[in-house]
Amino acid sequence: MKQNKHHKQLIIKIKIIITLSLISHSGFSQIFNEEQNPLSVKWRQINASGFKVIYPAELEKEAQRMANTLPYIYPHVGGSLGVKKTRIPLLLQNRGVIANGFVQLAPKKSEFYTTPPQQFDSQDWLNNLAVHELRHIAQFDKLTGGKTSPFPELVYFAWFGASLPIWFFEGDAVTTETALTNAGRGRQPSWIMPYRASLLEGEKLSYSKASFGSNKDVTPGYYQLGYLLSSNIRTQQGKDIFDEVLTDIRKRPLRLYPFSNTLKKLTGKGSHQWFKETNTLLKEKWNEQAQKEPAKTYSSLNKATKYATNYFTPVKITGNSILTLKQSKAEVPHLVMIDSNKKETHLLNIGYQEQPWFSYANNLVVWDEVRYDPRYRQRSYSVICSYDLQTKKVKKLSARSRLFAPSLSTDGKKIIAVKFDLSNQCNLVELDAKTGKTIYTYPNPENLILQTPSFDESGNTIAYISVSEKGKALHTTNRSGKTEQLIPPSQQQLTRPTFINQQIAFNAHYSGVDNIYSIDIHSKKISALSRAKYGAFNPSFSKASGTLIFNNYTQTGYEIAETPINPEAPKANNFVYFGAAAEKQEHSGNVFSNIPDSTFSSKPYRALGNLITLHSITPVIEDEYQFGLQLNSDNLLNTLSAFAGAEYYRDLNRFEYNAGFVLKSFYPIISTTYRNRPRRTFYNTNQGIVQGDWRENNIQLQALVPINLNTLGDTYSFNLKAATSYTQRYMGQNMPTNYITRLRFPMEYGFTFAHTMRQADRDIFPKWAQTLRLTYLHQPFDKQLEGQLFAAEAFLYFPGLFKNHSFSANFNYQHATGVRRFDNEINAVYGYNNIMARNFLRNTLLFNYRFPFAFPDAEIGPLAYIRNIRGGLFCHYENLSIDTDLGQPKTYGFEVRSSMNLLRYQPVVDFGTRFIFVNKIYNQNPILELILNYSF
Repeated sequence: MKQNKHHKQLIIKIKIIITLSLISHSGFSQIFNEEQNPLSVKWRQINASGFKVIYPAELEKEAQRMANTLPYIYPHVGGSLGVKKTRIPLLLQNRGVIANGFVQLAPKKSEFYTTPPQQFDSQDWLNNLAVHELRHIAQFDKLTGGKTSPFPELVYFAWFGASLPIWFFEGDAVTTETALTNAGRGRQPSWIMPYRASLLEGEKLSYSKASFGSNKDVTPGYYQLGYLLSSNIRTQQGKDIFDEVLTDIRKRPLRLYPFSNTLKKLTGKGSHQWFKETNTLLKEKWNEQAQKEPAKTYSSLNKATKYATNYFTPVKITGNSILTLKQSKAEVPHLVMIDSNKKETHLLNIGYQEQPWFSYANNLVVWDEVRYDPRYRQRSYSVICSYDLQTKKVKKLSARSRLFAPSLSTDGKKIIAVKFDLSNQCNLVELDAKTGKTIYTYPNPENLILQTPSFDESGNTIAYISVSEKGKALHTTNRSGKTEQLIPPSQQQLTRPTFINQQIAFNAHYSGVDNIYSIDIHSKKISALSRAKYGAFNPSFSKASGTLIFNNYTQTGYEIAETPINPEAPKANNFVYFGAAAEKQEHSGNVFSNIPDSTFSSKPYRALGNLITLHSITPVIEDEYQFGLQLNSDNLLNTLSAFAGAEYYRDLNRFEYNAGFVLKSFYPIISTTYRNRPRRTFYNTNQGIVQGDWRENNIQLQALVPINLNTLGDTYSFNLKAATSYTQRYMGQNMPTNYITRLRFPMEYGFTFAHTMRQADRDIFPKWAQTLRLTYLHQPFDKQLEGQLFAAEAFLYFPGLFKNHSFSANFNYQHATGVRRFDNEINAVYGYNNIMARNFLRNTLLFNYRFPFAFPDAEIGPLAYIRNIRGGLFCHYENLSIDTDLGQPKTYGFEVRSSMNLLRYQPVVDFGTRFIFVNKIYNQNPILELILNYSF
């Protein structure tokens, strides 16, 4: 018995989910989050002027602050769209360590992930999230009119995604966050640095490439593209232009490319024309900036690359060897050693990090990486790992920890790191580098957000960055309690302080371009140590050579450079600020300057009492003969999804009624579906073929236990499943007198084990991966329908002949008896449905070799953007030792496919064709299959 994949949603619903379900490494991403917190979380709520703030009990202080903040700033955030009020739940999430925030519909809510990252804007983290995400709420409310009934949210969500390009959705929010605060990403040179480098180096960016990315080149991204486009449009057209655009789209919703066409109607230029004109303006302004401050040329210490490659946080160790963290479009992040001839030695793959980071001292490397809870993925940890360069041993120094940016003392015996607890209290903690045990916790009475600490040479003094609503500041501290502020809070993007004798080197953008600076600890004098054209980052001091090793940003990514330490006076700030017009139009100043300080009453948020949140009635289309409507519910904590609906069978002229739910609170995920449905069959009698009809009640129940473990670059998954059903048939018409009216509890059991490795952008499959899947079906409670099926599937993935090539071998076996003998639970050969079967399916052996061979980044007008072209060879066997042997595959052939974006929408469509040749004993002509999939 196979659990039905019930109720495929109308294409408009799928389209919006894949359009807005996006994850971005820069934070503030729009995602459909379906993960859960553990049951131990105690939730509370505050109601404040349309905002329902739902939060874990540990976050009472932060929740009170947000309850004051959100209603106060929303009229300013939505003002330029003519939106002053809203109603929306806000969830504060504190169990995870990945910084993020998002807004969604179905159900309408926003979520803030409260643990700050180690590198972000120069203002309070939750304020940073609030101004950006509230703009998205205003966008939703403007386009939909803020209506929430009768249950239209998924339809609105679909309309929203189909109407607005993703660059506007995010770019308008960045423009607003920059205009309404003293911070904002529009003021950060490093944030728009990839765009600047691309244009000034002569790359001819297409509209689609700038927005959708590339498998070979560094591209700006839709956040940066959107900020620059929307800022330019507001500069030329005024504050109300996007209010007018969204108003027009709401009045005339059913059009092709409504945003671009409306923009053209109101301004005379569509999106593509605005893109070209904005690029011309950007290139002109950035060239002027470059001429005002001629840059130095730095030789690269790493080998040249043909595609985007980053060598992060380089450190010179023995001799001229450099240790660095490498990642590229073709490789996953890994530690690598580079010698004086630029030859690279791969050391170790590492796991996912919030930002690239490691620290080296005395043959020891430490870094932080994210580990997830095996079941409740809302809970994650940041653990510290170490790697000994001599013994080659990896060690996990912390478990279930929330530690970030670990930095070693010079002797490699101590680690200083940043720690956040569940209340968002932040402290520096000193750890033993051998055991990971906490030695000392440094007080932080103001609870400033702390970032990227480091030891001086003695291991007694620590430099670190603090962040508050006032900006970023540089401090030193020691165990005696002496703390000194060397650089007062400002909007400078201060990062990664590093001691150089009596100086501290750090990153900042005093000149309008990120570069390396130093400050004298005693005199407080600031000097410039680098003068990179696009940006210099991550300084480290080589005591042996007396030089500075750092990252020099180029068009292809972060390279390794070296320079003598020759301090210069900082240059004037020549930053080109494209958000000035929008800031002047808003004329609000910093919206966080006068936040009220009221105390709101709070009460427990009862998860059990809030299981049902009805949000949408959606069309359902199963096929051309079956369609209907469905009422959907998803609660705010993602612990219960439910539906109820009715579908019409056009060929039977009857209705089906159904309902179901998925309960995700507990360790097993429990799902059930009830269907009251019409059925029809045909059977032979003495009078010929007779049509029989009946109705039936069908109940399906499934329990699934998903367990996932990750370490370094590997993920291990274990899934256990048990499922059953009960069917009662009634109202039989023209049925045999002895037809079976009850199907009693057929049982299905499943076990899956999978090991996978992280993949690079160009990888088609992981380099090494294994999957084992076992399935057993039988009918222990129904002797009228005896039969069973056992299936075993094994998948093995190996590296191919060249980089990013992949070879896979898939062996499948099944044994079926009784009523199960016609079931197929295993993968069949390509073309299986178009070839006459000679026997029941018993086993298959499937060999596939897949490889990318072109990355054209070709834009075909507004129709398609072709990202890559891939090929594949296959050789498939069926019923070995029965029908064929290893010398005679049943099918073989090749395929060509491409990943592309169609009609300038965000989902990636996989389109291609497959040519299948069939073993001559089947007397079958070659088969041509079309391939069409999508991902997001």
